[in-house]
Amino acid sequence: VQLQASGGGLVQAGGSLRLSCAASGRTYGAMGWFRQAPGKEREFVAAITYLRITTAYADAAKGRFTISRDNAKNTVYLQMNSLKPEDTAVYYCAARVLVEIGEVPSDYYYWGRGTLVTVSS
Repeated sequence: VQLQASGGGLVQAGGSLRLSCAASGRTYGAMGWFRQAPGKEREFVAAITYLRITTAYADAAKGRFTISRDNAKNTVYLQMNSLKPEDTAVYYCAARVLVEIGEVPSDYYYWGRGTLVTVSS
């Protein structure tokens, strides 16, 4: 079981990034993205169910971020637009067997190693 996140980097405020998380080892139910800024707790960003019927977003992500998944590739994506300096964090992908979306870290059993997103002002 492995989740491999990629796509982070340095971007100016107002720019965009697309994160990817390739999963292997099994088929997952809900998958999500969390982030953790220095000195802060890990927080929910977005999540999506296996059938892509339901998505959920943190208030900070609504209207700017879009989560999607390609089940054939076992990959989940996070398109981030209009990035702000406060979006700077390590972004982690997470997965669970259950199909329902979870919005707290303890809802997820499988975690990737994270990818750093830095937004300059």
